[in-house]
This record gives sequence, C-alpha cells and structure tokens, in this order.
Amino acid sequence: MSSGVNPCIVFNGNARSAMEFYQEVFGGELAVATVADFGAPDSPNADQVMHAQLDTQAGYTLMGWDFPDDRPDQPPYRPGNNVAVFVGGEDDELRGYFAKLAVGGTVTLPLEAQVWGDEAGSLVDRFGISWMFNITSQRH
Repeated sequence: MSSGVNPCIVFNGNARSAMEFYQEVFGGELAVATVADFGAPDSPNADQVMHAQLDTQAGYTLMGWDFPDDRPDQPPYRPGNNVAVFVGGEDDELRGYFAKLAVGGTVTLPLEAQVWGDEAGSLVDRFGISWMFNITSQRH
C-alpha cells in the first residue's frame, strides 16, 4: 500500500464554490459530500461541505471542506498565509492554471524567469488561497 500527501483546504462556507472553480481550472472529477450526507441532515450546517475531493487527469488530488462554525470547542476560522498550494513541473499547461487561478485574485509574484533558471510565480486566488508555481526549465 502506498501513501501520499495532498492539500486539504479549509474554507469559510464557500468550499463548494471553490472546489468547483478548481475543477474548472484543473479539470478532473469532483466529489462533494455535505454534513447531511455524513448523517447529520438536521444540523444547522447540513448544506456545508464536510469533504470534497478533486482528482485531476494530471494526477493531482486537492481536497477541501467548510469550517464548522457550530462547534464551541473549535477555535475561530482564521485564514492564514503560512501555507500555499505548490504546483510544479515541466508542463506548459501550468501557465494556463496560473492564469485561471489569478482571475479575481492577486498575483503576488508574476510568473517569470527566476535566478535559478525556472519560471516561478505566486498568487492568492479569489478564495484567499495562496498558490506557488514553479515551471522547470528544459535546460536542467
């Protein structure tokens, strides 16, 4: 059995919209299950996403869920800048992903050649999620 590490992004009530947007960017199959789907149809958060998973043709897996605002034992939702989703490789398709994610967001580093010889860039998408890209130079 193999193991893996995949980003699982916490959203503040807009996980479905965000994950559908990422499906538009990356393509692939999206599965979304709500709190109600997991056996709590009477919960005040019944329509919130408890688990979403996007599996893309490129082999990426991106997961997400809505922050549970009805749990007094949970600290409040605070988006942060201490984690970014990293996308890297040699594929020219990465430039298209960067451009699509930038729509409605903020480019913090334009995607351009860097001193190490690759193209790199970063952005914060319209959902407040940080993304970092590195497109490996064919010269390496």
